[in-house]
Amino acid sequence: SAAGVLVCLLEYPRSKRKKGSTMERCGQKYLTAVVKLFGPLTRNYYIRAVLHAALAVPAGFLLSTILGTVCLGIASGIYLLAAVRGEEWRPIEQKPRERPQVGGTIKQPPSNPPPRPPPDARKKQPEVGG
Repeated sequence: SAAGVLVCLLEYPRSKRKKGSTMERCGQKYLTAVVKLFGPLTRNYYIRAVLHAALAVPAGFLLSTILGTVCLGIASGIYLLAAVRGEEWRPIEQKPRERPQVGGTIKQPPSNPPPRPPPDARKKQPEVGG
């Protein structure tokens, strides 16, 4: 069960994507600090692949934990493939929100007047009925 807690603590914080945005999990920032504390031991996917494979070996001897063994083996393979492709775990850093300046967003007022319909279309149409 200690191995399960270790895997959960290691897997809960999401990594930042290379492109696009990544939604942070609830309470992830606290575990991100712990994962960052261990540096390359938790950031490198080769080390994660070896760790998952090592945790899968003792669990494979009991029939009741064989499903967990399969899951850890698959996770180890996925981490190995990601490491070969050059990926690593990167923390999601919160950017400070910039407040837009009220006068700074309007650069130049429009120089042309808004488009208007031709004069004959502006005349009020007489209502039919009565």
